[in-house]
Amino acid sequence: MTTFTTTVESPVGRLVLCSDGRALTGLHLPPAAAGSDWRRDDGAEPFAAARKQLEEYFAGKRRTFTVPLAFGGTAFQRRGWEALLEIPWGETRSYADIAGRVGSPRGFRAVGLANGRNPIAIVVPCHRVIAADGTLGGYGGGLDRKRVLLGLEGVSTR
Repeated sequence: MTTFTTTVESPVGRLVLCSDGRALTGLHLPPAAAGSDWRRDDGAEPFAAARKQLEEYFAGKRRTFTVPLAFGGTAFQRRGWEALLEIPWGETRSYADIAGRVGSPRGFRAVGLANGRNPIAIVVPCHRVIAADGTLGGYGGGLDRKRVLLGLEGVSTR
C-alpha cells in the first residue's frame, strides 16, 4: 500500500505528514526516515485539512483536531493513543494516568513505550504526557520541541 506524504513548516520544524489517501496516518517530526512505499503527493486527502488545522493550532486558534485519523499498531498502543486524544488542550496527564485509563494501572512503562511509537505526533498529543513528578519525561521529537508545544498551550514546564 502506498503512503502519500507532504511537508508542513511549523514553529517546531518541518513536519512530515503521511496519509493512506483517506486519513492521516502519520505526522513525524524531523528527522523522519522515509519509508520505501512513501510517495510525495501534496494534494492527497486529508492534507489540505491537516495543513489548515495545524496552522490554526500553531497560531493559537485551534484546540482540537478534526482531521480523520487511521492508526496501525497493537491493540494496547491504539488504546493508549485514543486516551491521548482525550487530554484537553492546555492540560497534561502522567504516564500512570494514561495507564489507568487504558485498564493497565501498573503499565506506565508500557504507556511510555506506546507514546514513543505514536505515529501522529501533535494531533495525537503525546506531548501532553509528563512524569508523575511534573517533569517532562521523554519526547520522540526532543524535549525542546515538547516545551514549545506545551508553551503554545499555556502549560508551564519545569
